[in-house]
Amino acid sequence: QVQLVESGGGLVQPGRSLRLSCAASGRTFSRYTMGWFRQAPGKEREFVAVINWTGSNTYYADSVKGRFTISRDNAKNTQYLQMNSLKPEDTAVYYCAGRFNILFSTARHDYDSWGQGTQVTVSS
Repeated sequence: QVQLVESGGGLVQPGRSLRLSCAASGRTFSRYTMGWFRQAPGKEREFVAVINWTGSNTYYADSVKGRFTISRDNAKNTQYLQMNSLKPEDTAVYYCAGRFNILFSTARHDYDSWGQGTQVTVSS
């Protein structure tokens, strides 16, 4: 497993942007499929985005498609989530997740490494 630490959350007004970072420890980060999930109060944790080992392939939940961009820098052992045009319904704790497998997955149980989460609040 890799250890994951998220940062970059905060309070932002609707329509504004925020970039989350996820720093990973361990030399095998480049072999991990990486994802972002989020959990709003009273709701289950849901898939947001996933990126493959090399960063050449991505997939998004319909709710964020066109607004969020996932990326990674394997030289820095870090992945990112650029969030634009934020909406109040994007308010949640955002989690970074890693999967030691080449295949994409949107299922929580397929990920074996998780960060502690970072709060994103979108409000005027």
